[in-house]
Amino acid sequence: MLIIPVKEGENIERAIKKYKKKFDKVGVVRELRDRKEFTKPSITRRQQKIKAAYRQRMQSLEM
Repeated sequence: MLIIPVKEGENIERAIKKYKKKFDKVGVVRELRDRKEFTKPSITRRQQKIKAAYRQRMQSLEM
């Protein structure tokens, strides 16, 4: 459960903005998506290698 301290007289929009920022930082939605279906560790590692190769290729093209 997320707890957002709200100061007296603080705008409700500001409190909602703080909540959204904290919610994103905690990664609740990302964790739910990851738990939705199981992926084997070998597939996860393969996807990470593919992403790393893509990033490296993009960096070399920029230079």
